[in-house]
Amino acid sequence: MIQYMSAREAAEKWNISQRRVSILCSENRIPNVAMLGNMWLIPRNAEKPVDARMKRNTVQEKGNMHPFVKWAGGKGQLIEVLKSNLPDGMGTTIKKYAEPFIGGGALLFALLNEYAFEEIYINDTNKELMNAFAVLKDSCNALIGELEIIQSEFEKLNMEERQTYYYEKRNVFNDLVLNEDNRVEKAALFIFLNKTCFNGLYRVNKAGKFNVPAGKYKNPLICDEENLRNISENLQNVIIRSCDYRDVEPFADCNTFVYFDPPYRPLNATSGFTSYTEDQFNDNDQKELANFYKQLSGKGVKLMLSNSDPHNVNYDDNFFDDLYAGFDIQRITAVRMINSKAENRGNVTELLIKNY
Repeated sequence: MIQYMSAREAAEKWNISQRRVSILCSENRIPNVAMLGNMWLIPRNAEKPVDARMKRNTVQEKGNMHPFVKWAGGKGQLIEVLKSNLPDGMGTTIKKYAEPFIGGGALLFALLNEYAFEEIYINDTNKELMNAFAVLKDSCNALIGELEIIQSEFEKLNMEERQTYYYEKRNVFNDLVLNEDNRVEKAALFIFLNKTCFNGLYRVNKAGKFNVPAGKYKNPLICDEENLRNISENLQNVIIRSCDYRDVEPFADCNTFVYFDPPYRPLNATSGFTSYTEDQFNDNDQKELANFYKQLSGKGVKLMLSNSDPHNVNYDDNFFDDLYAGFDIQRITAVRMINSKAENRGNVTELLIKNY
């Protein structure tokens, strides 16, 4: 006689979401399933189906990881350039990695694909972003369950209804004060808004409220389950913080590589329209960061830093050249993709500053 388990029990056993179990049942991917009313019953001895969406993190497959959110200033397009400028000894003599301004984490995921670090530290002052990282690390199943519900609801709506749905979710997101009880819901809303807002921006007003309008996407992938699970698995030994970037100082030693990708210095009066938190990062903050960079360099920490190049608009503006005099300063080409006006998007140079 066949003994059965519920979809919830199967989800816990196989470490996937309950909705995913139901989909596998409806697709006849699990032999000898039965239904009791509207409930799926799965044989207790059934094995988890091989699912192409659920590739695990072998060395060859880790490359499938990519940032789970869009982020202004993300380094996806510059990964190969950044990798070509890494210090010697990555994964051997350099055993620790840190990003005090993690953003979307494009370089982090690229490095996790190739190197095994003993310890990793990531940080960002955007508490909503870091909550999403932490939830993804600790509560991946619950997060995926929330996102699958949102995606299922969103896909059924026409474009006008999607606009209404977006603003309703934005209001809920802004009204929720982040705490231990709502952290999964807040992370799911954060990811949903990021995937469906205009241009993938994260911007807040002076009150700290997310205020980006809805985008118009035909088929946004709100719940990228394979990517989320791969990332979750790779975050298990990662220290996740949301504090001042200088908090990394005790972590960083001569066996550590630190990549700084701070808020860029605006190239002109209007290019800094995007505020990722209610706090700004002005020239005095850039100078303080440079002093901290020099402090870590004095400890023997391997350092790389990105920022805007003032020469794009004023060749006589040597703000960063003077600030980081004595270090290796390179100018690399990037494409500015996020701008309120399409005609203002195009190739610019950015600075890459190393101490090795």
